[in-house]
Amino acid sequence: MKILLAYPPFSEERIRDEDVRAVPIGLYYVGARLLERGHRVRLANWHDVHRRPGEVARTLAEFRPDVLGLSLFNANRWGALAVAREAKRLDPSVRVVFGGVGATFLWRHFLAHFPEVDYVVIGEGEETMADLAAHLEAGGGAAPAAVPGLAFRGPEGPVRTAERPFIEDLDTLPDPARRFTFQHVVSSRGCPWNCRFCGSPRFWKRRVRFHSPDYFVGQIETLARKGVTYFFVSDDTFTLRKDRVIEICRRIADARLPVAWQAISRVNCVDGEVLYWMRRAGCRQISYGVESGSPRIRAFFEKRFTDDEVRRAFDLTRRFGILPRAYFIYGAPGESRKTIDASIRLMREIRPLALAAYVLDIYPGTRLYEEYKRRHRVSDDVWLSPAEDLLYFETDPALDGEKVHRLGRRLKRAFHEGLPEFAESLELEDRPELRPLHADFLSRLAMTFSHGEYARVGDIPRKAETAEVLFRRALEWHPLPAAYLGLGVLRQKARDFPGSIEVLEAGLARFPDDEQLHLCLAVSLMNTGDFAGALAHLERFPDSEAARRYLPVCRANL
Repeated sequence: MKILLAYPPFSEERIRDEDVRAVPIGLYYVGARLLERGHRVRLANWHDVHRRPGEVARTLAEFRPDVLGLSLFNANRWGALAVAREAKRLDPSVRVVFGGVGATFLWRHFLAHFPEVDYVVIGEGEETMADLAAHLEAGGGAAPAAVPGLAFRGPEGPVRTAERPFIEDLDTLPDPARRFTFQHVVSSRGCPWNCRFCGSPRFWKRRVRFHSPDYFVGQIETLARKGVTYFFVSDDTFTLRKDRVIEICRRIADARLPVAWQAISRVNCVDGEVLYWMRRAGCRQISYGVESGSPRIRAFFEKRFTDDEVRRAFDLTRRFGILPRAYFIYGAPGESRKTIDASIRLMREIRPLALAAYVLDIYPGTRLYEEYKRRHRVSDDVWLSPAEDLLYFETDPALDGEKVHRLGRRLKRAFHEGLPEFAESLELEDRPELRPLHADFLSRLAMTFSHGEYARVGDIPRKAETAEVLFRRALEWHPLPAAYLGLGVLRQKARDFPGSIEVLEAGLARFPDDEQLHLCLAVSLMNTGDFAGALAHLERFPDSEAARRYLPVCRANL
């Protein structure tokens, strides 16, 4: 059969789409299983297809799938329905299958209200989708009652089949990296905790299953050979099993794989040894769910850890040259200036170097959602509205929406205002093998202040000064072309061309063939009137676009 697996668009445009642009990793695993079973499979990332008018219709018309599988979160459900309608318009015989966390918890809702949806895969999708495809290919009819883990429309309305057991050995799944190229990877499935705002406890039943280090590192190696050098490890808690993480990291480090990556962890699931090996293996960032500095609000969220555990995790992460990113959630019951101030105090103690602050949302499948339905006596029909999501403060008369947003802005502003001090106060673990990694860490962090993400944030003070401190500290740990270049550019921007020349020449003394150092030095020399000196540096790189731009200027002035 021809099967098109697609990640549908979201209803609302995002200023920054890094949280939604990646195809869910599960879709690649489903595609790999279907390919193994002999089907023709195509994947489409349509999260931003509104920027490419007509692409959905063109792809459907060209590929003519027998089955269209759509992977849903809650916020892209309307995009999925629009794609399904277009598919049915072009070919009424196409079978539309919804899957993913958004479909699992609203299977009855979709089948009751939207005739364009034929099937919903509930839970883990690889075996269910493969069995459904086999059933349809064999002409087994529209009601595959023998396929577990599936829902469909029966004579009396939506029905679901028996629950499908989890795949116990994840290594039995075909490696999707052999068929597809992607950056978001997982080494495990599930989470043992029970956060009130999260759908994972119900989706994965608080069980965790793991790929072996052999499987996971082999997947990284396969993707690296395809040119993927940066990974997002999307496990709910990558460091859940310390010995396993260390083995994975040892293998990556021993193989000298040219990769960098970031992961998600929990503050009471890291220590110095695991962080050391993560850094050695290329880890650049770890995200931790702090959520709030208020113990009462953290208890409401079911975040069972202490402030001391938060402080320890962030201190160790910083010491090993890994950027600690803090998740905070605002707008919980009882949120006030006092609770936000508690979050700000804790933030100033742990000194995160990145922040993700979100207003509390209510999602299907969460305890928060079930409590909301009972409290307000509503059903899943609330999702017939066009809204992408449901903000908690909209359901709590004790909370004022504008005040909640104002508190959120206060939290984010406090982070931005404190960020230079957070960065400049870094104290790093002094081990010889870590020194080059520390230089790289400090240099990359400096770049975010000089011309990266933080350079564009108005609330952050002393950006250039902070960048210069970090570049100079990088060079104290290990010589690095990027640090010399960063300092040279900062001096240029300050119109200190002699200072720029001095640092760039120092960099070239160590890295005489570095093209960017030569070109930057040429620009500084031109600004001092030394066109002959600049020409000598530019002529080394005649194929460079920058050199071709500046060469005529130098020659005209000689």
